[in-house]
Amino acid sequence: MKVAYIGLGIMGRPCVENLLKAGHEVWVWARRRESAEPLLAQGAHWADSPQALAANVEVLVTNVSDTADVEAVLLGEHGVVHGARPGLVCVDMSTISPIGAREIAARLAASGIDFLDCPVSGGEVGAINGTLTIMVGGKAAALATARPVLQAMGKTITHIGDSGAGQVAKACNQIAVGVGVAAVAEVMKLAKACGVDPAPVREALLGGFASSRVLDVHGQRMIDDNYAPGFKARLHQKDMGIVLDTAASLGIKLPEAARVAGLIDQLVANGEGELDSSAIARLIWQDND
Repeated sequence: MKVAYIGLGIMGRPCVENLLKAGHEVWVWARRRESAEPLLAQGAHWADSPQALAANVEVLVTNVSDTADVEAVLLGEHGVVHGARPGLVCVDMSTISPIGAREIAARLAASGIDFLDCPVSGGEVGAINGTLTIMVGGKAAALATARPVLQAMGKTITHIGDSGAGQVAKACNQIAVGVGVAAVAEVMKLAKACGVDPAPVREALLGGFASSRVLDVHGQRMIDDNYAPGFKARLHQKDMGIVLDTAASLGIKLPEAARVAGLIDQLVANGEGELDSSAIARLIWQDND
């Protein structure tokens, strides 16, 4: 298919590489052309603006930082909406607010453009390997059009529901990961306080009902005291802000999510926002209250 991609960072670049490997014809745009050069060398095409990008393609993918960035590239001056033909499917793989996703979908629909909110889980490794978990909100027909593109980037593609539903699923994912990290950190804290090596404790738990990807991956990070980022704390901070803002708009309380968000806030305030968010373990181990 003819595909466009906006956002060539730690996740976007390997996603484009996988689209090229799958045989798709790919156009790219980024704020800095130099970030696109490695992809242009692999056969991608450059466009001078999101507006110009949209004129060439059937599916357009965005993978940027936040809701405002998605709005800017899709709806702003020289944005996608000004160059797209009716029938274009816009796939947003960013993590943004569910309310924002619904508003963007409605504004694009007025121009005959379909919008799928498709946040992902799996991190840089999943992007490189093309094994991302993709959570989809939007019309089933639009997903059918975009599925060959998504299949080049992800292993698990789940249609959650209407617009915004993908972002709801991602918010739930971020709660589960964050609270899971805090639980594993407390496991390690108790083991060490009892004079027991946490490494075989982790190994034992992985064989039972407490097994999880968080215990497997982040438990090992904690044992190694190695927090090289798979998912940076400053990005998890942004996502947990979305979680708590959404909860507040609904009038519900999420006490464990709020506790984890506070720990991530503290980590970022300590100047450690570039570390993996599982580094909150260090704060939990320091806290003896």
